[in-house]
Amino acid sequence: MAQQDTDQRVSDEFIDDTVDAEERERAHRERGTARPITVVGNPVLHRECKDVTDFDESLASLIDDMFASQRAAEGVGLAANQIGVDLKVFVYDCMDDEGVRHVGVVCNPVLQELPAEQRVLDDSGEGCLSVPGAYAPLPRPDYAVVRGQDASGKPITVRGTGYFARCLQHETDHLYGRLYIDRLSKRDRKDVLRQMAEGTPRYETVPND
Repeated sequence: MAQQDTDQRVSDEFIDDTVDAEERERAHRERGTARPITVVGNPVLHRECKDVTDFDESLASLIDDMFASQRAAEGVGLAANQIGVDLKVFVYDCMDDEGVRHVGVVCNPVLQELPAEQRVLDDSGEGCLSVPGAYAPLPRPDYAVVRGQDASGKPITVRGTGYFARCLQHETDHLYGRLYIDRLSKRDRKDVLRQMAEGTPRYETVPND
């Protein structure tokens, strides 16, 4: 997810992704190599990715590259298919609305369906590294819970509020072949694609043939 300028629901089942956030992100990034970002129209972005089944050194290396790529593109979240890899894994380095930094990785994420009473919509603007230079308002719940696995295959549950909740939903969408512009009206989608066409990406992208 592209960077842009509530209440706390806490449970023992949620991971604490705020501890040593800076150090963990830096370690991943320094081991990794930044890769170019795929953009809307690339087939890998428009289909469901494969499940992660091997939690090995290759996955660890991919995660390092994803953190490096995310930082190079100045993003707050990145899905594997955004660097052309057909696997269900995303990384994030995202502030919530309280200014708390969250850093982590989720493999095989599943977004938990929220009860109606917890669905408070936030219609803030949203952007995407795979739709460079474009933004549009998009209503999403201001609270999100994602279940999945960590880099070693251990089951984890991540929760987010506000902007971080948006990030978790955005990245999970990516791994099921959906970009945020697919949730927009035809008119708004056309406007976002116009914004993208008129701009110049500030990071390296993969041209669509």
